[in-house]
Amino acid sequence: MFISASRRTDIPRFFYEWFLNRLREGYVLVRNPINPQQVSRIRLDPEVLDAIIFWTKDPAPMLGKLNGLEPYPYYIQFTLNPYGSDVEHSLPPKKELLQTFRQLSGELGPERVVWRYSPVLYTQKYTAGYHLRAFGRLAEKLDGQTRQCKLSFLDLYPKIKKRMREMGVENGDMRQNIELAKQFAAIGKEHGIKVSACGNLDIQAAGIPPAKCIDDRLISKLTGYSYRLKKDPGQRADCYCAASIDIGAYDTCGNGCQYCYANFSQDSVRRNMRSFDVRSPMLCDSVQPGDKVSTRKVVSNKILQRSLFD
Repeated sequence: MFISASRRTDIPRFFYEWFLNRLREGYVLVRNPINPQQVSRIRLDPEVLDAIIFWTKDPAPMLGKLNGLEPYPYYIQFTLNPYGSDVEHSLPPKKELLQTFRQLSGELGPERVVWRYSPVLYTQKYTAGYHLRAFGRLAEKLDGQTRQCKLSFLDLYPKIKKRMREMGVENGDMRQNIELAKQFAAIGKEHGIKVSACGNLDIQAAGIPPAKCIDDRLISKLTGYSYRLKKDPGQRADCYCAASIDIGAYDTCGNGCQYCYANFSQDSVRRNMRSFDVRSPMLCDSVQPGDKVSTRKVVSNKILQRSLFD
């Protein structure tokens, strides 16, 4: 079992101590976002938990506290975009985030800190030319700090369409996206960073590989084992991620990103954050009358017997 922590919220920035408590206690409760009265109890122990994949825009709370994640294999996806506070209004300054990236890479090594440049969105300010220059500057500063960059372009989910329209976000055409992706890949290569992509991009035309944010290949490289994992059936068709279980909760991320599909509104985030208890088995929530709690069947997908040809 791979754990995703999390597509729905920034666990490393806001809830890292909570996550470490869940590992110590050996389980987590997760409410079904589609059927809210269904709650899953998920084991978290070395017998079934093969790897943890983190998603974050600011993993500073993890620095110096990574030993709490032993003995689990893991890597950290660090989203570092070129936007200002008009788009990402509750993040630290870029200079501080770059320093955090370097510190984290120093503790873990560049293989285990994956750069995400996501999503690319266009406005009169954030043009294709702006992105090209910004990507080049970031790639130069991250030279030697990471081996990979995962790229995606904005999807206009129904939840964010109004916000994007109010910001003046423009739809980039496919030819523009393909050309920008090609240029990103060339810049990345100059700095030892392999660029891959997912989402609404013709990756074959762009000549870059498909991105797996939940990447069984990377975990295999880190551990030396293979894993019996298929493509995640719960994700969109143009997502290439391996199957995982997400333990986050929607409407709990305080990063304040305008393009975020995981938050309905900042009011809902503030309301849910008031329910946060670092000792609770459920993130920003608790079991309520009428909830049905069931133990989810989970197994290790690690292949213990290695191939004779490995």
